[in-house]
Amino acid sequence: MTITTDAPVTQPVRRRVRRVAWLVLLWLLVLPGTIWSLLRLGGLERGLMVQLFAFTPYVAAWSVVPVIAALATRRWLAGAVAAVTLALFAVVMLPRALADGDRGPRDGVTLHVMTSNMLFGNADPAEIVRLVRANDVSVLALQEFSPGGQTRLAQAGLGELLPYSSLGAEYGASGSGLYSRFPITNPGVRRNGGGFNQAYGTVQPPGAGAVVVESAHPLAPYSIEILGDWRDDLNAEPRADPAGLPRILLGDFNSTLDHAPLRDLIGSGYRDAADAAGAGLAGTWGPYDGGPLPPVTIDHVLADERLGVGAVSVHEIPGSDHRATVAELRIPAA
Repeated sequence: MTITTDAPVTQPVRRRVRRVAWLVLLWLLVLPGTIWSLLRLGGLERGLMVQLFAFTPYVAAWSVVPVIAALATRRWLAGAVAAVTLALFAVVMLPRALADGDRGPRDGVTLHVMTSNMLFGNADPAEIVRLVRANDVSVLALQEFSPGGQTRLAQAGLGELLPYSSLGAEYGASGSGLYSRFPITNPGVRRNGGGFNQAYGTVQPPGAGAVVVESAHPLAPYSIEILGDWRDDLNAEPRADPAGLPRILLGDFNSTLDHAPLRDLIGSGYRDAADAAGAGLAGTWGPYDGGPLPPVTIDHVLADERLGVGAVSVHEIPGSDHRATVAELRIPAA
């Protein structure tokens, strides 16, 4: 009697199936990051990718995993593609974590500025005032600035530190405020296309030249249907004007450095202060309402390239889903 077995046949087949399955899985790990990096470098985010691009730093961090997996299993082609993908992300991300060698003038008058989104005016006024005092803030920009928030800030003593203001408080998320230690000339409030107020004015610290300051708050890309309006709001933000006064835009831009419209705005002649100071990966928004979203960086201080940038820090504000950003700027002497 002859006994036959298919074990010698099926074992090689199973090994081949496992190898193919692993190869497919490996490419599924590699290719999404590769496509993401190419879209990011090309400024080609569209549709749902606009919202997802806010989380690009996390995708960049994940891109290390496919490199290790491919090289550990000697899948050289996949490893090469994964390594190139990692390098592309590094080119974009590492500068944000490293202070720039050229951060503008080092001399001049130091001006500390701060921006904070108050979440419908519910942010803790005492903490905002404490941060203003502790960080020697001379100019404060507020978004989602409500009449109630304005009253509570006054009660907390903000007016004693920053007695001058240009205010456009409103209920809901559309209000805007600008406070200053120094007199504000040409104050005003404009409403952008997305329906948010943007308070502005000209400030001249003693011994320094005048600067125009504006509390920025473009529309958020909360749905695919309004992405055109989101882009229009960012495109309508004041560009830097080398022939005019230096300008500081600070606030909740509802976009990160991985969004092309914000990069275009910065490219007109601004520096992102956090990026220049090596703090460009510090999250400023989220998790929203206690949800699981990881923090992203959508609050910015954009300083005219004629101004210098010093240290930048980010601070928790109870009652708000945003963190406040404080930046040290240097204004050339008058």
